[in-house]
Amino acid sequence: MSLKPLEPRTQSPLMNQIASAGINRNRTAKRRSTRMALVATIGLSGKDRQKCSFTMPARATNLNRYGAAVQLNRELLVGSIVLVRNNRGTQVSARIVTQLATFKGVSSYAIEFVNQDDQSNNFWGITFPPSNSE
Repeated sequence: MSLKPLEPRTQSPLMNQIASAGINRNRTAKRRSTRMALVATIGLSGKDRQKCSFTMPARATNLNRYGAAVQLNRELLVGSIVLVRNNRGTQVSARIVTQLATFKGVSSYAIEFVNQDDQSNNFWGITFPPSNSE
């Protein structure tokens, strides 16, 4: 899988407000693992908000041991389960945790892997720094 550093982008004022709200909301929450500012091309399969089946490419950012943020041109339902596929052919189930933003037709969602096993722990093909609890 080809991982690339996350490229800085300028954001609209609305995107900055959404990001600020998320930071304030999670100020006291502790992360289970470190986020890595990398970009990975993935495949997503599942059912969208209209319950139509889909399989399409997507972009994963802010990778961590338990999931990522994904961007795609499809509206998904929070709480639904999707199948995530990496470039090595590994597939894992993931839950849509929240919708982070929508901008110019691209929706961004936080996902978390449903099962915490060797397959999901090695899904990104990278080693994460140990968390504070490890």
